Amino acid sequence: MGQPRHAQQEWWRSAVIYQVYVRSFADGDGDGTGDLAGVRSKLPYLAELGVDALWFNPWYLSPMKDGGYDVADYRVVDPAFGTLAEAEKLIAEARELGIRTIVDIVPNHVSDQHPWFRAALAAGPGSPERELFHFRPGRGPGGHLPPNDWPSQFVGSTDPVWTRLPDGDWYLHLFTPEQPDLNWAHPAVRQEHEDILRFWFERGVAGVRIDSAALLAKDPELPDFVAGRDPNPFVDRDELHDIYRSWRAVADDYDGVFVGEVWLPDAERFARYLRPDELHTAFNFSFLSCPWEADRLRTSIDTTLAEHAPVGAPATWVLCNHDVTRTVTRYGRAETGFDFAAKAFGTPTDLALGTRRARAAALLSLALPGAVYVYQGEELGLPEADIPRESIQDPMYFRSQGTDPGRDGCRVPLPWAADAPYAGFGSRQEPWLPQPAGWSAHAADLQAADPGSMLALYRAGIRLRPVFGTGPLAWLPSPEGVLAFARADALCVVNLADTPARLPAHSRLLLGSGPLDEEGRLPKDTAVWLRA
Repeated sequence: MGQPRHAQQEWWRSAVIYQVYVRSFADGDGDGTGDLAGVRSKLPYLAELGVDALWFNPWYLSPMKDGGYDVADYRVVDPAFGTLAEAEKLIAEARELGIRTIVDIVPNHVSDQHPWFRAALAAGPGSPERELFHFRPGRGPGGHLPPNDWPSQFVGSTDPVWTRLPDGDWYLHLFTPEQPDLNWAHPAVRQEHEDILRFWFERGVAGVRIDSAALLAKDPELPDFVAGRDPNPFVDRDELHDIYRSWRAVADDYDGVFVGEVWLPDAERFARYLRPDELHTAFNFSFLSCPWEADRLRTSIDTTLAEHAPVGAPATWVLCNHDVTRTVTRYGRAETGFDFAAKAFGTPTDLALGTRRARAAALLSLALPGAVYVYQGEELGLPEADIPRESIQDPMYFRSQGTDPGRDGCRVPLPWAADAPYAGFGSRQEPWLPQPAGWSAHAADLQAADPGSMLALYRAGIRLRPVFGTGPLAWLPSPEGVLAFARADALCVVNLADTPARLPAHSRLLLGSGPLDEEGRLPKDTAVWLRA
């Protein structure tokens, strides 16, 4: 759009990227489900917020057995959300406002309604159609046992990852039975996904987020899983890097950008995905899951920056997303980190405390070097919603036999207008997930008129963020429990200690997550930005 090629390539290094879960963002046609028309109507809001790009969770044709991560056709927009033509309009209209679009690709698996899988079922054992997936005979007498013992990728689930068909074959699905895994050793699978990338780049998207990016390649022998044995038969296999190098060649033709969902504990292995000829960025899950503790946050920040430095990739900072407990709720609990296995119904929560910490965390994340992701509703300070059990739709809940509350609590439709039906989500009928009582108190229209609101804080933080420049971070001497660092001529100070903290020397206060005390000190669970 008139920028030199280099500038086009580098915007993502310091971008603020807003995650849109379309189903819950805004309902343009009043049927209870968010859609692309709803997103288009809110583009001025997103422009005023100041974000650089929108990342959309899958909007493709899907039976919605796993929130759209079971894709039946990548070249068709699901009718619940709109049409391909409307997606193209959205991409173009956003770009006119200076906002780029990132789409979500789910390469590990497809829906069981995908034409390839339906053809494989019809073709029978030993057919070429089944070679696109992982079909195997069973073990034991009569083949009644699954081909191996791999664990489900839904935390807490003991369900098998193999399903047997009436013809005797078993097929692999690391997630639900409705999500059969693709065989990435097959050239047709690789070619199809490169064609899909080109399809969306041709329609103007600026980038692609890669779901479950470390799971695609499988050991061709499909051996049993042995905890701690390397290499893992289905996670982080070396064959993946050849796949992503070929993807990078496609993206480079369009100045496209990749962000990978890569959950790996090994920093060196993680960094391999970010080499200059592979992915541009990857999500930083250590920061997202880190407890609200100064030492651990500093360690997470230092470790993240150290992981990225050898390959010259920018860090990404994420506080929550469509899979994890909302920040306000998480920080208001005794255990402030995030762990899928620890999610439980009825966990005591202090929302006032959580909100205060979430405001401070917002300024912390926006001040760090790299890109920042904001999950829809985070800028409104939305808490995790308690979903009545009879209304839960997330397969994580069902596959845990009801012990895990699932992820629907962070996916509740947004409140836009306090006095409108369903808090202005746009529906003429009950939204697809129920909004809890009092949801309208968080409405965007109320917050837009309140200079002390979470929305006002995010707008100000995103607007002022350039004061930190693009250079590195330098930690400053600070009392125990206080994080203080400088970038360019700006300082960020966050107090996680139990007592108020004196501010370092500065010329003026730029922004605060809360007021200073009567002595000009920084209270507990408060952050400020200062001009050095």
